[in-house]
Amino acid sequence: MRDTLAKIARVVSDAAQFVTNYSETKSFWKQLGRNILSESLSVVDGYVETLDDLMQQYRDCAVRDIQINMYQVLEDVNLEGMVYAAGAGLDTTKRCLDGTRTEILQQIVSWATDLDVNAPRILWLRGQAGRGKSTIAHTVASWIKDVGGLGSCFCFARDRQAERREQKIFTTIARGLADRDPAFRRALADAISRDYDLKTTSDVVQQWQQLILGPLSKVDGMIVGNVVVVIDALDESGPEASRRHILSLLTSTEASHLPTNFRILLTSRPLPDIERALGACPHVRPTSLDDISGELTERDIRLYVSTQLGHLREMGAIEVQTIVQKSDGLFEWARLACEFIKPNKPGRTVRERYDEVAFLCSGGGGTLLDVMYRTILEDTIPDDNTTLARFRSVMRQIMGTFEPLRMDAANKMRTYFPRKEDHFDVTIILGFMSPVLGGIADRTSVVRPLHASFYDFLTDPARSGIYCVGASDMHSLAFASLQILCNDLRFNICE
Repeated sequence: MRDTLAKIARVVSDAAQFVTNYSETKSFWKQLGRNILSESLSVVDGYVETLDDLMQQYRDCAVRDIQINMYQVLEDVNLEGMVYAAGAGLDTTKRCLDGTRTEILQQIVSWATDLDVNAPRILWLRGQAGRGKSTIAHTVASWIKDVGGLGSCFCFARDRQAERREQKIFTTIARGLADRDPAFRRALADAISRDYDLKTTSDVVQQWQQLILGPLSKVDGMIVGNVVVVIDALDESGPEASRRHILSLLTSTEASHLPTNFRILLTSRPLPDIERALGACPHVRPTSLDDISGELTERDIRLYVSTQLGHLREMGAIEVQTIVQKSDGLFEWARLACEFIKPNKPGRTVRERYDEVAFLCSGGGGTLLDVMYRTILEDTIPDDNTTLARFRSVMRQIMGTFEPLRMDAANKMRTYFPRKEDHFDVTIILGFMSPVLGGIADRTSVVRPLHASFYDFLTDPARSGIYCVGASDMHSLAFASLQILCNDLRFNICE
């Protein structure tokens, strides 16, 4: 339409110039005896004919644009109100440090962009807690998004289990695919127009068949390039029952017949139910971070530790190498160690903090992380009854609420606790826990564990000991919740 309007403007400009010239030179042509009226009418007819043709082209374009806009409005109406898991998408702050994990990242990207029609549709990236699965997933998602190939990124989280994200997984992924590709968007809107219940169904089988497989079958061959869907931390969906149907769908024959340019990157710990479902599935490529050579992992952790601590005068190459070796291949342990050593608390020097880390007992997997967690808590929470009771009370509140709370909200809630000794500012506990909790420095963010392994640690008395946060004593939390409802609920509270 823009080209047509430009041509109309040029013709009108030429016609205006012709009229101007005609009025200025009419007498001159008469002196020469030319029949200027006949010649002028011929020129005018040419302009009129050209403008008529261009105006018809404009009208045709306008009708097409109106039809296109009408279809877009109908698509928006059909997709409006689809259940969507807020906050479950890509987080670019979780990407790998530049220069690390290059081999595994290249391996995943090569699989994602492979044009071989026989390439496995699903890649399962597995590894024990702390190996860096989520950072790899977000890095891949970020890279693929930059080249236009990311269909959707869906992340489970231990502290968001109350949201029942597993019931929203494929509606959320379908919306992401619709935002990326107009053809899929039309197919999805068409499916919903025939069954509006699909927008809000919690039945993942219907979601998968009607909102993913159905639209994909209609646009097969129309989507340009490979499309990658990232599903991170499936093991954090909740108990086994929460992901049983998801695993069944991903390992079904239908999943093996996904379009040749469609890929799903899935990450999780190798829990027994996930291992049973995905381990022997022919269209799933299992890839274990635990199998990456120790040399490559040490190289990457060394780069990370050097970046975090290398600028400190007390931290030379020997000290960095000691931390690398103590980490035993766990990126999360290395991160915790760096946070512990940094000079961000009074009373002890960097060297003294480093020495404590250096003399920690080594162990494997979760044991090594547990040692680091206990070291941080022993340094942060004094071993006296009052402080320990306050720590357990605050952490029970943070981990037990349906929605994660900001620090100001946690403080307000505590004013409703039945016991007077619980009426204290949570900052006296949380203010020093930034190595293991998010939302401490940024008061506008909710407080939550930075890693799922910290939640596991605190809820297992055999691992956390005096720091254990049991689920048995929830009376105060329930009482405060009911008090808030009684005091603050009102009609049209959201207005």
